[in-house]
Amino acid sequence: MQNCQALVVKMRCLKIGLINALCNTRKTIFCTSALCTNHHNENGAPNRKNNIPFPILDFKVDKHGADFMQNYEASKHKENLYLQILQKSLAGGGEKAIERHTKRNKKLLVQDRIKLLFDDCTKDFFEMSPIAGLGMEYGDIARAGIVIAIGKIVGRYCLVVANDATVKGGVVYPITLKKQLRAQEIAVQNRLPCVYLVDSGGAFLPLQSEIFNPGGQAFYNEAVMGAKQIPQVAVVCGSCTAGGAYVPTMADETVIVHKSGTIFLGGPPLVQAATGEVVTAEELGGATLHCRVSGCTDYFAETEPEAFEMARDIVTSLNLPAPPPPPCTPVDPLYDPDELSGLVPVQNQHQMNMHEVIARVVDGSRFQEFKKLFGPTLLTGFAYICGHLVGIVANQGELTEVAAVKGCHFVQMCAERHIPLIFLQNTVPDIQSKIHAQNTGISLSQQLKAQAAMLSVVSCAAVPKITIIVGNGLGYTHYVMGGRAVNPNFLFTWPNAVTGMMEPEALAKLITQEKLESTTTEEAVALQTKLTERYTSEMSTAFTSARVLDDGIILPQDTRKVIGQCLMIVKAYLPLVQTDYSVLRL
Repeated sequence: MQNCQALVVKMRCLKIGLINALCNTRKTIFCTSALCTNHHNENGAPNRKNNIPFPILDFKVDKHGADFMQNYEASKHKENLYLQILQKSLAGGGEKAIERHTKRNKKLLVQDRIKLLFDDCTKDFFEMSPIAGLGMEYGDIARAGIVIAIGKIVGRYCLVVANDATVKGGVVYPITLKKQLRAQEIAVQNRLPCVYLVDSGGAFLPLQSEIFNPGGQAFYNEAVMGAKQIPQVAVVCGSCTAGGAYVPTMADETVIVHKSGTIFLGGPPLVQAATGEVVTAEELGGATLHCRVSGCTDYFAETEPEAFEMARDIVTSLNLPAPPPPPCTPVDPLYDPDELSGLVPVQNQHQMNMHEVIARVVDGSRFQEFKKLFGPTLLTGFAYICGHLVGIVANQGELTEVAAVKGCHFVQMCAERHIPLIFLQNTVPDIQSKIHAQNTGISLSQQLKAQAAMLSVVSCAAVPKITIIVGNGLGYTHYVMGGRAVNPNFLFTWPNAVTGMMEPEALAKLITQEKLESTTTEEAVALQTKLTERYTSEMSTAFTSARVLDDGIILPQDTRKVIGQCLMIVKAYLPLVQTDYSVLRL
């Protein structure tokens, strides 16, 4: 009996020792990746035999094959069209407006202001929605008259909202406000400090009905962000007229440039018309007045370069934590990212092989696929992108009932483990899903129920979500796969992307059929052709991105870089939010 008791005590001691050893090991090996800088035990030896996490995706492509070459040429053609549109937008208000802005008004261009403000505009920097405002009903508004950029200021990520006064004199249009509201939404989601470079001529009065209320929303957002301890900083580089005057006066700290920056609700012409008094802009609302008398501004700058140095000093005094480095050392994919352009089929792009896409985006082309044999039309799994562990959800066909159940399971796991979600969206057209369901006897009601569950899970997952539409973003599956409706932190599209309720041809045919009774066959064909052209245009990336329905178009070969930048941004200031439910196998 004594021997048995001694044996039990000895086993308990061994068990406690093993548990302690495992706990200590877990602290030492928090990251199990050979890609990680701390992937060694106390003796400096690797902790895994193969020393590398996740299996390699072996998906080579024949770059000299006919299909690949055809796809590559078609993709490059679309990319070149986008680059042409981008160059038009980056040109701002044109040569005359630029000359007037720089020579007569003695002011810096918006891109030069941004260069002076950010640490390095070639690194840790990207612009949001750069082609917004082109092709609007009221004309081309290059960059929507406002530049939204995210980058580092004294080593801290900040979001900059900068008016481009060369575009229509800095006048605010409805699309300008839409872009600014989206920027503030991104700032709130990611807790990014905001720096406003103000040089605005106020609202475009003929469209006041579309500007008045959204304009007030921008001021409301500024106040709410301040209440949430998200810093608001303003630099008055030019005119702040009418509603624009609230931007610097509601900021935490404001810099104003002497003889250039002005703040007033009504300018000198309005004052003269109302009171008969003749007054200069500097006397009415210049730097001297607001720094010495009104107190609306806090720092007096003689020149714009001095103003931006002051703004950088302000960011330093915000006492923000430095963004953490990637947990693991980034490793390039085994396959050339430029091959992504050759993976997009010319016809039926929803048939793109997403394994091939993932292999050219993730670190080391390594991907741990989750539930590989269950619901194979939805790819789910873990990988590293630029040194960050992520959960990937990608369309590989129709979002069936079992695929949606699998998606629910995976998204919940990522939420519980605080792992950011990357959605690679390429949906199957709804009409093909319905035909497949009818042919296979699948219950559409059960499929809808499972998709609704996944939509709920994706919507409520309290982790950063980054969506890339690499092909189709059509129908209800678009919402489920991290579409704009579920409020992802960032959403980008490839130049070939199509976004809408259904395929343009199917939508045109459906509308035409409703009018067949009152039209001849020839009229119906002409109507369907006209509608197809219209919807093809309205679902293209050039149309949707110009209306800020995404955060920008990215080239396929830049996908990994952009996702890596977004992961650094979302991890800079966001706290971890606990999940209040366990993982459910629905």
